[in-house]
Amino acid sequence: MATAPQAPSSTHSPPQSTPAIPQAPPVTPVRKCGAELLCDVLAEQGVETAFGYPGGAILPTFDALYTKPLKFYLTRCEQGAGHMADGYSRATGKVGTTIVTSGPGATNLTTALGTAYMDSIPMVAITGQVATAAIGNDAFQEADVVGVTRPVTKHNVLVKRVEDLQRVVREAYYIARTGRPGPVLVDVPKDVQVGLGEVSADAGVDLPGYRPRATGNPRQIRLAAEAINAAERPVLYVGGGVISSNGAEELRQIARKGNIPVTTTLLGMGAIDEVADDRLALHMLGMHGSAYANYAVQSSDLLIAVGARFDDRVTGNLETFAPYAKIIHIDVDPSSISKNVDVDIPVVGDAKVVLAEMLPLIEHRERAAWFGQIATWKQQYPFSYKQQEDREILPQYVIEQISRITDSSAIITTGVGQHQMWSAQFYRWRWPRQMITSGGLGTMGYGFPAAVGAAVGRPDRPVIDIDGDGSFLMTCNELATVAEYRIPVKVVILNNDFQGMVRQWQELFYGKRYMATVMTNPSFARVAEAFGCTGIDVRDPKHVPDAIRQMLGTPGPVVMDVHVAPEENVYPMVAVGKSLHEMNMGGMA
Repeated sequence: MATAPQAPSSTHSPPQSTPAIPQAPPVTPVRKCGAELLCDVLAEQGVETAFGYPGGAILPTFDALYTKPLKFYLTRCEQGAGHMADGYSRATGKVGTTIVTSGPGATNLTTALGTAYMDSIPMVAITGQVATAAIGNDAFQEADVVGVTRPVTKHNVLVKRVEDLQRVVREAYYIARTGRPGPVLVDVPKDVQVGLGEVSADAGVDLPGYRPRATGNPRQIRLAAEAINAAERPVLYVGGGVISSNGAEELRQIARKGNIPVTTTLLGMGAIDEVADDRLALHMLGMHGSAYANYAVQSSDLLIAVGARFDDRVTGNLETFAPYAKIIHIDVDPSSISKNVDVDIPVVGDAKVVLAEMLPLIEHRERAAWFGQIATWKQQYPFSYKQQEDREILPQYVIEQISRITDSSAIITTGVGQHQMWSAQFYRWRWPRQMITSGGLGTMGYGFPAAVGAAVGRPDRPVIDIDGDGSFLMTCNELATVAEYRIPVKVVILNNDFQGMVRQWQELFYGKRYMATVMTNPSFARVAEAFGCTGIDVRDPKHVPDAIRQMLGTPGPVVMDVHVAPEENVYPMVAVGKSLHEMNMGGMA
């Protein structure tokens, strides 16, 4: 019987079909409108607080903010918003943020940007702009914001495509906080805010032309340390760069280890603890600085400038400034070195980093003769005044009482003028970011809104604006802001019915011809009450301490109107063109 043929034997399995590899579905890019992308980047950058004012060209962004956790403070003017962001930054060390509309909204911000720029304060301003198609056509509320603000910003940019928005905002925060800090403005047209763009992850910032240097050159640091160790009469001259770099602790260690006296600029106050390190503290130098600081600088054989820029209010006559001193200059901005004063040992780098690198190289020196001379100057020429119980209140007395009652622990902001200088002289500064004031631009009206920003950023500290009547009147509309949000700012107005510092100059240099400096003021206590704040009126020196305690113990915002001697002057004073040692001591000497 025939059999069916057998399949040939094989050691191999019959061929199998290869299973298909599952394919991931195509990724659909996430798209959002520009306003949502902007809000996302703000959150990514850690922005929790912003100050500003809405308007048509920025409305898409405000609409997106409606559902976001960011805490927004509506101010009563864009200038106030900028100063609040600035004060917030100075008090916290974070980048301040303000968001305003186009045209007058953005131009109102210019003074605040200039203030932050001169003092190297990190801040980002986001401004609305008319639609790109309307730019250059004189559209309603159009202004060339980039052109207007270019001289008063570290960087500014007009965003023309929604695809660029996230990258530009990331770069803005990076530029604002790195190197020598400063304000950055991002101008965002309305069509960019409503247009759709893809969400992009933060891949870091790539700016080939921007490479700020943090570490100092080792050779220059060694040369600086050798010069310090060899000096007989050294002085540390400390500016705001030490505060912005968070380098106060390193500065204190250098001063203590090396046994070096320290004088600070207006913006450098708090770098040295003027109470705990009283022996080392020379306090402020310059036009209205201490006599002993000015004499020490003029007699020094080594001046160690850290984060300072040798501005004219510090140096006096440049030809006779620190005539016997070799000069070391430590600064993160290479363009600042030898800009005003030729230096012998330049060190480019972040103050905190450079001081930390220098510390192990510093040797202790007694310098008994030098400290003996400084002690003599301190005894001969202290800051002084003579308050009598039956006479007008002296502003120096008020500030000294504030310092005593707060145990020198409050954050103090100021406007600009005599009260600013008295605050620098008679409050004792103990820690960095405690003194918040407009140094370079000298912006009247700065103190009150800066105090608002500081109080928002540091609710753990009492915040007091020591202000002048002229300065306070420039931004007192922000009383509505503090009343609405119950921000517990305390304002002490040293009310002399004058533009005090200008009047002082008119007295000393213009034969007491008081042209346009006499002021007719309202009752500031009643004005405060009209806004919903607490007002206190003080006219007797015996009532000053209790009034300060009442102010500090009252919840919410308080305005304390202190009527002070109208023609009291700030001394010492170095007149323009004079040398630091050529001081008018007034009645102090």
